[in-house]
This record gives sequence, C-alpha cells and structure tokens, in this order.
Amino acid sequence: MSLVFETLTLVVLLLTVPFLFRVIVGPSIFDRVVALNGVGTLIPLLLVLIGLDYGRVDMFIDLALALWLLNLFTTLLIARYVRDKESIP
Repeated sequence: MSLVFETLTLVVLLLTVPFLFRVIVGPSIFDRVVALNGVGTLIPLLLVLIGLDYGRVDMFIDLALALWLLNLFTTLLIARYVRDKESIP
C-alpha cells in the first residue's frame, strides 16, 4: 500500500511543476495568482498523501485543512489588492 501512496505523491509533485513555472514566468499578475492558488490547492493534497503513507492521517488532515483555508484567504486578499491597485488612476 505504501508504494501506491508514494506513487501518488510523486504524481502530485509532478503536477505542481507547471504551476510553479507559471508562477515564475506568468505573463500577468492574474496568471501568477491563479497558479499560486493551484499550488496551494495541491500542497494540502500532498500532505494528506504523506499522512496516509505514515499512518497518521488525523494529524495531517488538520494541517492540510488549515493550509487550504490559509491559501483560500490569501488568494482572495491578493486578488482584491491587485484589482484595487489597478483601478486607482
């Protein structure tokens, strides 16, 4: 069973690479914010998979939920800041 979780963890890590590329090279700030949100969504999934691998899902799910909520509010705040900054003449 551990091989399955390790394989899924590797797949999730590989899925974050295009997001990280878009964060670094993104043509606009909105592309970078969306890519950062994508990374912030995959990292809690990665934490849950690591928790399944270690057999301590309860602890890792708490951390993943906290990180996911932090990602949600941070993305909303950054998007609002960028929107308000561009609307000021």
